[in-house]
Amino acid sequence: MWRFPVGDCNWQGFGFSLSGTREPLIPVVKVYRLAREDSSMIKRLTGLSALLLASACATQGGDDLPPAEAPLPPMMTSPGVDEARLQNAIASSERPETDVERDELRRPAGVIEFAGLLPNETVLELEAGGGYFTEILSRYLNEETTLYMQNPAAFDGFLGDAAEIRMDGLDNVEYLRTDFDSFPLEDESIDVVTWFQGPHELWYTPENGEPLVSNPDDSFPEIFRVLKPGGSFVVLDHTGPDGAPATIGGETHRIDPQIVRDLGREAGFVLVAESDLLDNPGDDLTANVFDESVRGRTDQFLMKFEKPMGAPQ
Repeated sequence: MWRFPVGDCNWQGFGFSLSGTREPLIPVVKVYRLAREDSSMIKRLTGLSALLLASACATQGGDDLPPAEAPLPPMMTSPGVDEARLQNAIASSERPETDVERDELRRPAGVIEFAGLLPNETVLELEAGGGYFTEILSRYLNEETTLYMQNPAAFDGFLGDAAEIRMDGLDNVEYLRTDFDSFPLEDESIDVVTWFQGPHELWYTPENGEPLVSNPDDSFPEIFRVLKPGGSFVVLDHTGPDGAPATIGGETHRIDPQIVRDLGREAGFVLVAESDLLDNPGDDLTANVFDESVRGRTDQFLMKFEKPMGAPQ
C-alpha cells in the first residue's frame, strides 16, 4: 500500500493511505512522464486525480469512504514502468543464484515499480554495495542509458572486487568511487537517484576510521543538485525507533524515518509517496540489522521524493 501525504484531506479507502499533514506536499500522478508513452492516458490520469482529490476532501470525516482495501486502479500502481521488461530483468538466467535467493525478502519488482522508473532514464544508484540492485537496474534500463553505481572509497575494504565482478557484461553501468556529498556529475543531469538501505550510513564510520561524508547535512543537497527538475529520489532504509538520534546509524545501522523526511524537506525536496512494502511488524526496531534474529527481515521504510519543477539550484 502506498501513502501519499497531501494536506489535511482524509484519503483512506482508495487502495492507498494518505496521511493527514500540514506540510505542503502534493500527490504523485506522473502525467508528464506518461505523456512520452501514451498521450491518451493523460486525460484518464488527470480526470482520476481530480476525482480522488475532490472525493477525499469532500469526505474528510471518513464516514462514507469505501473500504480501506479497495483495489488501486491499475494505471496508478506503477506509472511509466515497463512491467514486462522489469520481469524479464528479474528473471534473467544470468543473475547470480545468490541474488535470486534474496528476491523474496528484498522484493525488487515492488521497489522499482514504486520508483516509477522508466527504461530510458539516467539513474544514480547510491551505495550500490556489491550490486544486487545494479544487476536488475542495468538489465531493465536501455543500453544507451547510464546507470551510475556509486560506493564510497571507505567501502573498498569489505567490497573487494565485488563491484568490478558485478559490472562485467553490464555495459550501461559506470562506477563512481566517491563520498555521499560529492558526485562528479553535472547539475540537473540525473533522472532518478536511489539510495537503498543507506541514509543511515551518513552517521557510520567504518573500522578503518575513514568517514563516509564530512558533513551529513551536505548529502541531500548534493543529491538535489544533480537531479533534474521533476526527478525522483527514492529512499529505502532500515527503520529505527521514533525519536531515536541519527547516531544509531553507526550502531544498529537504522534510522528514524522522520530524520529522512526532514533532510529531504530541508534540501528542497517534496515527499510524494511512502510505501509499507517492506514493513515487518515483528521487528522491534532495536536490534542491529546484522543480528541473525532480524538479518534480511528488518522493518524497512520506502519513500519517494521529487525535485520540484523550476526549483532553484
